[in-house]
Amino acid sequence: MRVHHIALRCSDIQRAEGFWRGVFGLEVVRRDGDRAVWLDLDGAVLMLERAAPAEPLPAAGSLDFLALAVTPEARADFERRCASHGVSIEHETPHTRYVRDPDGRRVGVSTYPLPPLSGR
Repeated sequence: MRVHHIALRCSDIQRAEGFWRGVFGLEVVRRDGDRAVWLDLDGAVLMLERAAPAEPLPAAGSLDFLALAVTPEARADFERRCASHGVSIEHETPHTRYVRDPDGRRVGVSTYPLPPLSGR
């Protein structure tokens, strides 16, 4: 199996789109007015969907996260885009850099070499 799509509920679609496009460099593949935008995740889709007014957002300070695989060069580009967009790197390890999206969700990029996985 591989990831088909990831759907994130967002308080402000335009702000979320600006973050994911600007900081992560993702491209739009589909737009549904102000309700949703789909971004390309190298063959999968990141769906940013407008949250309902009373819908809870991620818990403040949560350490749950989503990390995208990158090369060391792409991680350096990510760090430059963070700086140019005023996004602070919240935490880093030798392989991974973590930031918070506009709704407080922890996301990152990682160069960690995964072992061969079954089914590949």
